[in-house]
Amino acid sequence: MVYHERVAWAQLIASVITITGYVVIVLVQAGGGDISTVDWLPLMLWTIGAGIALSILISVAWGIVAGVRDPQSATASDIRDRDISRLGGRVEHAFLVIDGLGVIALCAVGAELFWVAQTMFAGFAVSAFVGGIARVTAYRRGLV
Repeated sequence: MVYHERVAWAQLIASVITITGYVVIVLVQAGGGDISTVDWLPLMLWTIGAGIALSILISVAWGIVAGVRDPQSATASDIRDRDISRLGGRVEHAFLVIDGLGVIALCAVGAELFWVAQTMFAGFAVSAFVGGIARVTAYRRGLV
């Protein structure tokens, strides 16, 4: 497994863990009541930070193990990696555009800030997840 594929997997794993954690904590804090009363901003910021940190930790740990096994290919990269990265970026961009339209629609109807922020956060999360799936799939099945 090449460096960029390990990074894609690490980001995918970290995003699933942190997003799931965020949803669970928000639901627990709501306690069956009005979910929009939850103090979401600090939780969202901590989740974003934790996701970045977890992704880095997984990637570094996995890289150390890969470097011990095969030092020369641990950080190898080629044109295919660049093409796969571009594919993942295009997929992520498409989902961000859809999310942006949803946020604009919520603002147009005067939705509460909670729902606008959650929609934006969900869009980033889905974008990162689907982009990671696209990258991992391209590494496993190749570019068509």
